[in-house]
Amino acid sequence: MTDSASGRGRISPNVRTVPPVKIVRRRHRLQTGAGGKQKNDLHAAPPRDFRDGFFYAPPQSRDMQIRALAPQKPLYIFDAARLAENYRGFAAVCGGETAYAVKCNPHPAVLRTLSAAGASAFDVASLAEIRAVRAANPQAKLYFMHPVKAPEAIAEAYTVWGVRAFVLDHIDELYKILRETALAPDLELFVRMALPKNGAAALDFSSKFGATPDEAAKLLEACRPVCRRLGLAFHTGTQNTDTGTYTRAVAAAADVIAKSGVPVDALDAGGGFPANYTGRVAAPAEIFAALHTALAENGLDNLDLITEPGRVLVADTTALIVRVEQRRGDLLYLTDGVYGGLFDAGPQLRWRYPVRHIPREDGTPVSGHRTNFRFAGPTCDSIDMMDGPFPLPDNIKTGDWIEIGQAGAYSQSLRTDFNGFGTADFICAGSLPRKTKKPKTTSKNI
Repeated sequence: MTDSASGRGRISPNVRTVPPVKIVRRRHRLQTGAGGKQKNDLHAAPPRDFRDGFFYAPPQSRDMQIRALAPQKPLYIFDAARLAENYRGFAAVCGGETAYAVKCNPHPAVLRTLSAAGASAFDVASLAEIRAVRAANPQAKLYFMHPVKAPEAIAEAYTVWGVRAFVLDHIDELYKILRETALAPDLELFVRMALPKNGAAALDFSSKFGATPDEAAKLLEACRPVCRRLGLAFHTGTQNTDTGTYTRAVAAAADVIAKSGVPVDALDAGGGFPANYTGRVAAPAEIFAALHTALAENGLDNLDLITEPGRVLVADTTALIVRVEQRRGDLLYLTDGVYGGLFDAGPQLRWRYPVRHIPREDGTPVSGHRTNFRFAGPTCDSIDMMDGPFPLPDNIKTGDWIEIGQAGAYSQSLRTDFNGFGTADFICAGSLPRKTKKPKTTSKNI
């Protein structure tokens, strides 16, 4: 995306020019306000439990938390227990291997929570993501699923980090993988096929990646002699709300496999599983019921199934707290925006996040009348606007906070430091779960 006024290009979501979240480690101190009352220094949060590199929020109501913390900067509140529950629920109905899409939220707390909940596979797109996963889960299975990789990234992924699974959608990428891994005999190669344009997805990926069906069949044939495991992959698009696209994708995959004339071991159904923002979407159980029916009907139910969920796992695990800096009628100027954690609410996607008013003063009555507001971010760029509408009480004012729900997906990974507004704080609402102990492997279950 480019700013039409200035010609500036937006930083790629795969390039982390600044840390997505800065964890504050400042000691608490109090200032004296009007009337001798103590108030919080907004840069010095109240006492919090600092363990394992993360702050943990005290057990109190959300509004009391926010008033006590009085955040000047955007603040993420992460619910580790919710993420663990989401992962286990998804994995239970998947019927295959669940490889979390790290690009969606690469925060260390997220990766550690998923690993503790039992996640053993991750979808990665760069060396930075590979290193992040290895720091949280040294034994995890890594799927390097960016179709166009730097040769140096392939070599380091294979030789240093133990990556064996790579995706490709062009013959040149196959040659690159073989060259950089020195014709390794233990490669797992996945051919990504393009699907017809999906109007039910927030973003359709077929225009950038994926081989045509004929090309995909030829690539499968070329890959078969040089890999230990061969798979076919597709992606229906992000926030896909049409369950039928999975059924049609499986049928298309079956045709490609038949045309290739070679045995295939796995099918990667990609991501795109939707999160519930402001309306009902299909639950994972509903999607997988359709997906497994299609696999059986097309004779592909013998293949290993892999999925790459992201948004559906992490969206509802995190709230983003922003402060109202100024109100002008129905326009609220906030401490975060399109260049920060609210890219999806901007002109590209026009996401309507669920929002909630947190009055600055305890006991302030919340107006029963609601107004549809627009948001403006903190930068000087006019593209930093979010039309919403975002319904909030009409007595909201400067200095109040807004809790933005479903902020766990892409909000942190797309954050930039444009105009110097990139930093945000992060706290965990509860302890990170301990890793579940797996039963010891014996000769009977090897």
